[in-house]
Amino acid sequence: MIELADVFRRFAGDYLSVHGATMPPSHRHAIADILACRTDVLGGSLWHCEHCSHEVFSYHSCNNRSCPKCHTKDTQQWLAARQAELLPTTYFHVTVTVPEELRELLRSNQRDGYGLLMKAAAESIIELCRDRRFVGGTVGVLAVLHTWTQQLHLHPHVHCLVTGGGVSNQGRDWYPARKDFLVPYGPLAKLVRGKFKALLADSRPDLIAPAAAWTKPWVVHITPWGNGRQAILEYLARYVFRIAISNTRIIGLDDQTVTIRYKHRKSSRWRTSRMDGHEFVRRFLQHVLPKGFHKVRYFGLWHPSKRQIAARARLLLELERTVPPTALPAATADDQGPDSAVEQRICPRCRQGRLTFVRWLTLKKALGP
Repeated sequence: MIELADVFRRFAGDYLSVHGATMPPSHRHAIADILACRTDVLGGSLWHCEHCSHEVFSYHSCNNRSCPKCHTKDTQQWLAARQAELLPTTYFHVTVTVPEELRELLRSNQRDGYGLLMKAAAESIIELCRDRRFVGGTVGVLAVLHTWTQQLHLHPHVHCLVTGGGVSNQGRDWYPARKDFLVPYGPLAKLVRGKFKALLADSRPDLIAPAAAWTKPWVVHITPWGNGRQAILEYLARYVFRIAISNTRIIGLDDQTVTIRYKHRKSSRWRTSRMDGHEFVRRFLQHVLPKGFHKVRYFGLWHPSKRQIAARARLLLELERTVPPTALPAATADDQGPDSAVEQRICPRCRQGRLTFVRWLTLKKALGP
């Protein structure tokens, strides 16, 4: 299988020679980390099979959030921890997409632009849901930032998981949303646009957006997502931990080009796209976020300051405080790597013998950009 690291080994050097002086540090670190991931550069451990004497070298992961081979353990632990926060209610999936006129402005000011976009989307949902015509209470919003299309084009949008109901101001009452309806599309789109414009003007008055961005309609989608624990786990697995491209979608690599597969949105059929290697690297790196930027944020009932109110809401909905982590999504093929065989302690060659630890492998060299 062709991996993202293979593409970087072939094209990243030339890309760095052209753009290295102007690249953000996060881009340089992403390249270095992905190239080093699960190689002897990061060190690891040596294991020996008791049955066939086969040696297994298990190298450490880079833990870069843009790497398609990392975070399986962290993902499962994070999902297990989130189960304690679930509410036994319906959920809605809300997607907010910015117009094309704002894309380059956001790309050039990721930390401020993307953060304000997530805040505007979540606060608009909460404000409309507090209207008695719709929900009448404070809902919980988990916002996740995505910036890509299937072909890695820049397409900033926010996915929001919203509780199908909210609590009163004092947190004593629960107001459920209507079946298959949260808030109207039009007012939500206008409110998000207005809030983002105001937040941008207040926080970054130096940024001037094209006038068309404030006159054309913004795209908003609202979809009933389901009920209870499984609904939110499926959402988290599908949206929270996704990266721009997985290794399984890279299907071709030569000296000049990279070929990926993507799902055509209208036909829902898989197609292929072939592009110059330099262009592939450029498209991928534009989705690498600045260091320390939180692409998952909590608002409303799920905000850390509302923990007591959320706990009262769970009691109101008769949800047990502890839920055993038995329904966690299974790891995908992209998550499987050299460490998987070691964790199971079964030899990958003979599939019979057990692996025993021999020694630690030291770093080959210091990690750098």
